[in-house]
Amino acid sequence: MGKKGDLSNFERGMVVGARRAGLSISQSAQLLGFSRTTISRVYKEWCEKGKTSSMRQSCGRKCLVDARGQRRMGRLIQADRRATLTEITTRYNRGMEQSICEATTRTTLRRMGYNSRRPHRVPLISTTNRKKRLQFARAHQNWTVEDWKNVAWSDESRFLLRHSDGRVRIWRKQNENMDPSCLVTTVQAGGGGVMVWGMFSWHTLGPLVPIGHRLNATDYLSIVSDHVHPFMTTMYPSSDGYFQQDNAPCHKAPIISNWFLEHDNEFTVLQ
Repeated sequence: MGKKGDLSNFERGMVVGARRAGLSISQSAQLLGFSRTTISRVYKEWCEKGKTSSMRQSCGRKCLVDARGQRRMGRLIQADRRATLTEITTRYNRGMEQSICEATTRTTLRRMGYNSRRPHRVPLISTTNRKKRLQFARAHQNWTVEDWKNVAWSDESRFLLRHSDGRVRIWRKQNENMDPSCLVTTVQAGGGGVMVWGMFSWHTLGPLVPIGHRLNATDYLSIVSDHVHPFMTTMYPSSDGYFQQDNAPCHKAPIISNWFLEHDNEFTVLQ
């Protein structure tokens, strides 16, 4: 049986060479492993057209979405990342002479490298906060590692005792839904959690303070005076330390701002 599929340029050259060397069609087919029909067709094309390269790659049904169409579809994706396959197909077909179906849209998008994915979750940042972040980045773009070593970082965080707030995914088969390794245990009221405030620097870890309830300005003032102050004066005795905090409402309260102003000769709040 002859080989299936089209011949490469090298194989077509072998066929022409065998026939020009005086081998018959049957002898060439037996030597090269191709069918007699293939040997005859390739040699005839060479004799009549001087053709020794395959043009079969241009055969078959043409792609409904050409390069220009792919650019059009790419613009539709960029304009609305959340559009469904039906919406993309409908918008693409507007003003087009030849319409396409959803299956063609899906195939084209995959050919272009697009796949339907869940979006990554990120914190919502307002326009004002975007400007502030940019200002902060520009103000500190020339800081060196030695400069950042003088910064003590702080934040609050909540830790769940039983499970994560996020969605948990597992790999299982259809009949393994009650397998112990595929279950997530739950308790009444979620199992509870603990809120803590902590700080650290390049040099060492700072205190970790449990917070029994929602943090307000009065409680935060106690943390600042009882924990931040001794940490900063001990780690940065030369008064070259910077204390970082976010823009939580209790951090910006007047009593907190006044306290930092009274101690600005000992350390600086990172702005």
